[in-house]
Amino acid sequence: MLNGVEVVDTFAEAFGMSAARVVVTAESARWALEAARAATGYAASVIGCDAEAGLEKELTPAETPDGRPGVSLLFFAFSRDALQKALVNRVAQCILTCPTTACFNGLPIDPARSIRIGGNLRFFGDGWQISKLLDGKRYWRVPVMDGEFLCEDVFGTAKGVAGGNILILADTQASGLKAAEDAVDAARAVSGVILPFPGGVVRSGSKVGSKYKKLRASTNDAYCPSLRGAVKSELPDGVNAVYELVIDGLDLAAVERATWEAMLAATRVPGVKRITAGNYGGKLGPFHIRLRGLLEGK
Repeated sequence: MLNGVEVVDTFAEAFGMSAARVVVTAESARWALEAARAATGYAASVIGCDAEAGLEKELTPAETPDGRPGVSLLFFAFSRDALQKALVNRVAQCILTCPTTACFNGLPIDPARSIRIGGNLRFFGDGWQISKLLDGKRYWRVPVMDGEFLCEDVFGTAKGVAGGNILILADTQASGLKAAEDAVDAARAVSGVILPFPGGVVRSGSKVGSKYKKLRASTNDAYCPSLRGAVKSELPDGVNAVYELVIDGLDLAAVERATWEAMLAATRVPGVKRITAGNYGGKLGPFHIRLRGLLEGK
């Protein structure tokens, strides 16, 4: 029990992904955030997107490489090649195009695990691009209509952890959504994590497979209140809404910390009946985030 709410003795099953941190700056916080929203759009799940992505945090001028307002974004993909392809496309279409922006690497660089971003984008300069080496780092200056777009040549990657999750079971949609919102705010306060779905909340949790052969995933019917009685339901009496939070992080410790903070916040909201997590019997991913273990560790 946590704050009087049942926490199921189960685990969230997470898996490894390649991760990158992208720091975007602009002349104002407004334009840094506009670039962030565009660059992390359509990046909720690698089931149907090229990457999972989100805003890690807003940055003050004192925290950015060029002393301007900025944002830190995290991107996750199944391989470094897939991550590079997604980042080149997203930086090109959503950050290069955004007024006044510049783009910097946010992780340590291991040459064996690095990806090339500015080095691929430089060709947009049509021969007018300029390379500059500062403190051992190479940058590309690409001429654009409001001046120059500055982008770091090489970006570091990390072995991230994706797919951490909790399910919030509540008596009503209103109480469940309030709990989910509070849980998202608490999880996002942890450095090194993102919640990639819209507003950090998933209403359409999925299971593996479908009655339709072409679909890899379909609605998680065991947690759909409208299907209670028609399927083998996992919903106790009195539960009429379920929301899921999915948490990706740069390492397992960050995902575990964010999961705990989310659980703690959600269980403080009246109407929450149960907290559980989704897994696939341990067959999908090597990282098992045990909810009971999180409670016992506090």
